[in-house]
Amino acid sequence: MNKTDPNPNERSVRTLDQALRPSDWKEYVGQATIKENLRILLTAAKGRKQQPEHVLLYGPPGLGKTTLAHLMSREIGASLRATSGPAIERVGDLAAILTNLSPGDVLFIDEVHRLNRTIEEVLYPAMEAGVLDIVIGKGPSARTVQLELPPFTLIAATTRISMLSAPLRSRFSGGTFRLAYYTEDEIAEVLRRSAKILGIEIDAESLKEISRRSRATPRTANYLLKRARDFAEVSGEPLNMKTVKKALALLEIDEIGLNQTDRDLLTVLIDKFKGGPVGLKTLAAALSEEEATLEEVNEPYLMQLGLLERTPRGRTVTEKGHAHLGFDTPKKPSLGI
Repeated sequence: MNKTDPNPNERSVRTLDQALRPSDWKEYVGQATIKENLRILLTAAKGRKQQPEHVLLYGPPGLGKTTLAHLMSREIGASLRATSGPAIERVGDLAAILTNLSPGDVLFIDEVHRLNRTIEEVLYPAMEAGVLDIVIGKGPSARTVQLELPPFTLIAATTRISMLSAPLRSRFSGGTFRLAYYTEDEIAEVLRRSAKILGIEIDAESLKEISRRSRATPRTANYLLKRARDFAEVSGEPLNMKTVKKALALLEIDEIGLNQTDRDLLTVLIDKFKGGPVGLKTLAAALSEEEATLEEVNEPYLMQLGLLERTPRGRTVTEKGHAHLGFDTPKKPSLGI
């Protein structure tokens, strides 16, 4: 074992995930409008020999925000310096990152909504004027030192754009772009490329089955493809529709991509609360699950499929949700007319 690599297994997984990441715009499937807008932004900036303006990407996890940041930096021939909101705990952390940038670098901040307000305020002049204001000392003797920063482009990503302050959002002069969920055909195209990279032989019908259950998300699709491959290898069976269905059944992923927690959420709403409405706090307690997990992970997909509704009075299971789990839709009370 190489002494400089204490965990080769972790390294191989990391390398595998990087191998599946598109390396040029042609390989990046979906988000056509966003790609065209970014292409124009970058091409125009290169033509003027200027630094591209700051960009904000938002949308559900797993749709390709980080990949777009890598492609943008590659397009302009710049180095990408990546960090995340939780990693920047103090003003000094941000100052160290900004002062170590080289001219033309791209700074990528994932989960930017988790920056605290004090750090955001330091970021404003850095984005707008290319300077870093540092306060030295405290009280009456405190003074501000202004450092000039090299030209850089900030690309920020978030799944919770509502948590960003208005002043920060307004400083992304290059544009704010929302990534949309993928279609089944787009997911199938992603899977074909991934299967080729991984050396997996799999038929189109099986890829379609995985794409149907991938929650319209490329990251989930690649995960299911790898787990189906593992199942086939361990069981000694060929990777076909039968094997894919067995693997996904073992992962408790049903025919429309719901996992066990999704189904439990709908079942509890129907069994205990007659389909709703019920508040998020009550629902989380009934499921022994965190409110944030239900709100950010489970509910968006259930709502996208039309199985769940958020109303002013709480969460409600739709007729489609009842039908998917095999429950009869409760009859609406008579108005007595």
